[in-house]
Amino acid sequence: MKYLLGIAALAFCLSAPSLVLAQEGNEYNHAEVGVFVDYLNYARTHPHINFFGLGGRAAFNAGRYAQVEAEMNYDFKRNYTNEISNGVSTQFVTTRLRPLSALFGPKFNTNVGEARAFFTFKAGFVNFSTTTENPPSGFTNAVGTITTGNTRPALYPGVGLEGFWGPFGLRFDLGDDIYFDNGARNNLRLTFGPAIRF
Repeated sequence: MKYLLGIAALAFCLSAPSLVLAQEGNEYNHAEVGVFVDYLNYARTHPHINFFGLGGRAAFNAGRYAQVEAEMNYDFKRNYTNEISNGVSTQFVTTRLRPLSALFGPKFNTNVGEARAFFTFKAGFVNFSTTTENPPSGFTNAVGTITTGNTRPALYPGVGLEGFWGPFGLRFDLGDDIYFDNGARNNLRLTFGPAIRF
């Protein structure tokens, strides 16, 4: 019996380093969460309104080169300049429009080292609410009116770069936030923010 326990202990001691090395490259490759600052160039209005907001995302690995990702963001009120009919005077106008986006879909990455490029294609919706309230209550009301408000189907094809230092990283996305309202409406969208993978 002592002989069998000695062999089992020796086998464990010899295999432990190889088990640790096998797991070392995959310790942060299960899921990813992050927050981001969002820029949306809403192209339907004249002049275009440049919205800024905050969002969050979560992704789960579906393989070495693919993730399934969901994200949501809310854009805040904006002031924009409105030209008076005389062509010389302008005035600042606060828009009551508040876009809320929720998207879900795959993200395919190069998985080359700690820095990698990726492509994503997501589907979801954009809800356009109008309010004069500040962000917390405006966001709550926008979420509450998704089924009854001005909600449109949306697609988001995009590309980006992300870099990680251990579990912490930074991510940059660039894409076309397309929503459908009597045809496709294209809007430039940029996001940037930190991410944690585990």
